[in-house]
Amino acid sequence: MGPVNQADNYEAVMLEITGRKLQRNLRQLVLNKGAEKYIFRYEAGSEDLLLDAFVAQARNGRTGFDWFDAAVLSFKLTQSLINEADRLLNEQAPQMTEHFEKQDY
Repeated sequence: MGPVNQADNYEAVMLEITGRKLQRNLRQLVLNKGAEKYIFRYEAGSEDLLLDAFVAQARNGRTGFDWFDAAVLSFKLTQSLINEADRLLNEQAPQMTEHFEKQDY
């Protein structure tokens, strides 16, 4: 078997992502770049596959999506994960805060 072509690798990654059953936790990242618009839809918990898709898309010479675009979307993904973690922590935090506010020191 010969070396893997980057375009073949791109197709394989995209098939892996799009071939999966979409669940209710569907999320989306969008990048507008001039006349081009890149929309990446993914399931919560499959962020690793999304990062693989960014890499595959940046390696693909058939579009204007480049490594800077991959970095921008990776940053946006990281920010959304941080916000989600903060939201989850804050849902649990009020119970702890109420406990501390009621005590006299």
